[in-house]
Amino acid sequence: MNKPKVIFLPHANIQYSQLAPEKREWVMRNCYEKLFDLILDGDYKIGFEASGITIDEMAKKAPDVLAKLRKLVKTGKVEPVCSPYIHFMLANIPKEVCLDSLKYSMEVWEKHTGKRPEIGWNPECGWTGYIPDVYKEAGLKALIMDADSLMLSFDEIRKATGLEYDVAGHSNKNHLFKIEEYIKDKNEFLKFITNASVAPNGLKMIFRSDCMANLLLWYLMGATEGLRDEPINMDEIKTMFENWKERIARTGSFIMPYAEDAEYIGSSAYFYVKQFNQARFFEEEPKSVERFKEILDAAKNAGYEFALPSEVLDNTIENPYVDNIENGVAWHGGTAKAWANTEYSRIMDPVCIAVFNGIKAVAEKLNQDLNSLDINLNNAMKALASAWVSDSRWPPAPTSPGRFNVRESLDDLYSANDFIAKAMEDGKIAEKKGIYSPSLMKTQIAAIDKLLMEKKYFGEE
Repeated sequence: MNKPKVIFLPHANIQYSQLAPEKREWVMRNCYEKLFDLILDGDYKIGFEASGITIDEMAKKAPDVLAKLRKLVKTGKVEPVCSPYIHFMLANIPKEVCLDSLKYSMEVWEKHTGKRPEIGWNPECGWTGYIPDVYKEAGLKALIMDADSLMLSFDEIRKATGLEYDVAGHSNKNHLFKIEEYIKDKNEFLKFITNASVAPNGLKMIFRSDCMANLLLWYLMGATEGLRDEPINMDEIKTMFENWKERIARTGSFIMPYAEDAEYIGSSAYFYVKQFNQARFFEEEPKSVERFKEILDAAKNAGYEFALPSEVLDNTIENPYVDNIENGVAWHGGTAKAWANTEYSRIMDPVCIAVFNGIKAVAEKLNQDLNSLDINLNNAMKALASAWVSDSRWPPAPTSPGRFNVRESLDDLYSANDFIAKAMEDGKIAEKKGIYSPSLMKTQIAAIDKLLMEKKYFGEE
């Protein structure tokens, strides 16, 4: 009998809200490197996801850490999983920006590791209907998906759990166990978590769920949810693996229990901000590395076989329900639209759209399209994508992004505008300001710059 497979997928985002630029190398060494060392030294294999800029920054700030990742990829112990170059909420930005950034990220992964990713990751699992088409057009074979978003697209499960979406809500993360309680004996739902499936457009999909990931996260942090006196213990982790082993035997071949932040392996990352509204960011958590190893060993001892994401794609089931996932939702039972409704998004996003429209208008005047931009407009597009990074817009009150997160997006907007101006000058159309006015746009960026920099940010005295 074949062993049930288990996929672990830590994912890395060096643009994290409240991760100060001067501490990014510390995260690479204290989190990513310790994870890589663990996999190098043990009988394990995992998927590892990172935005393209995370890989580029690792190459600049910690090339020796990147060398360990490259070795793991070369030896088949780690499979690269790719998200767009910039960590942004895909559901809230133009499709063309998503596609351009995703293709660029794939090139960066291949440049630095020698392998072009075949599996895609959608930051925050924010959803809109065009996402499967973007990942397929970029050339990826499969996309990691959020099972909880799929499950809550069924009225039956929504009613049974009482879970509702609200753009003003942060998430339902600590209540998603209700989904598992409802579906644990229902094979017609379980099969989408224990099998790879195929979307209507032909893209393959692998589903992760907080019903497993949240339990493991709380174990890594050695904390409680505020709903119990004692932290999650290893016996509960072992019970989880046994429960899902039985479900796999009934319905499929694998589970993906940890598709969560790599930064939680070695640091507290965003845990205390997200869960308790405390101004505590990226504190050292050395025991979380030990606990991650304990989790890996618990899966192995339970009879699971470690698998890379691409190793579960041969046998798939049809999934006609992908188009039913609600436009604007995200993982943790939250919404992508929550990111679009913070005051930072409401101030910056209209300016980003105006700059994007400027890139398109100037490109059209110069007989270019978005797939064949000259160097200036290509640089403008890259800077604009960077300005749209999700972590300069999150979280909502009473917390906030870091001042530096917002500062970086504003600087990117100035840069994008300057590149458009250069494109107009080089193209001999600088005087045609009816198409786009860089000088006027600069004053618009300056206006929101003043507004945003006068704000007080979470964690500041």
